[in-house]
Amino acid sequence: MALWVQAGLWGLLGGGALIVGALVAWFAKVPRTVVASVMAFGAGVLISALAFDLVDDAEKTGGLVPTVVGFLAGAIAYVAGNLVLAKRGASRRKSPGSEQVSEDEQAGSGTAIALGALLDGIPESTALGLSLLSGQGVGVAVLAAIVISNVPEGLSSAAGMKHNGRSARYVFGVWTSIAVACGIAGALGCLLLDGAAPETIATITSVAAGAILAMVADTMIPEAFQRTQVYTGLIATLGFIVAFAISRAA
Repeated sequence: MALWVQAGLWGLLGGGALIVGALVAWFAKVPRTVVASVMAFGAGVLISALAFDLVDDAEKTGGLVPTVVGFLAGAIAYVAGNLVLAKRGASRRKSPGSEQVSEDEQAGSGTAIALGALLDGIPESTALGLSLLSGQGVGVAVLAAIVISNVPEGLSSAAGMKHNGRSARYVFGVWTSIAVACGIAGALGCLLLDGAAPETIATITSVAAGAILAMVADTMIPEAFQRTQVYTGLIATLGFIVAFAISRAA
């Protein structure tokens, strides 16, 4: 099987975790504290995967300068996009309740929330696809981090959509579209950069990593803190060390 096809399938798997979370939210009432706790755990997992896999590998293969430049560029690009979407009603897109803006409160907020979820998911899938270019198979720690973080993201955001009266067709249409987009992002990341210079791969990997870290800090941790409060740091730390153990055992 071609490498880019594998990357697309892995990206689709990671994005599919969003659909799993949305299904749970639609058919079961999960306590907000549980959702927040899993989100805090997922944040720790993502931070660990960034530090010990994505950024570390980028620096080793492409050097420090491309890694730093790409990392900062990714963070700036994410924050800029997030600011635009926040003004259109997507600032609390990961909230499971009434904090999420409804279409009645702000026209176009549904589209903004969908685009915000896409903004959150694309860097992860691109990074996952690029991890295959090392020739050592998919990055297990990165894949685990994406799946673990996407389930509570899909659960929490879908619960908020349902609370605000959005239809099942809308909710699952959004998450299915994003899962497919994640697969495409993974495939393109691998296809377009296969054979590229190490510095180029390092830069793009770092762009994705910087965007992911900005997403964790801007959306996941604040939403988790709303419910877990003083335990957020402890839960995130647990996620971090679990992901570190996975990366070393893989």
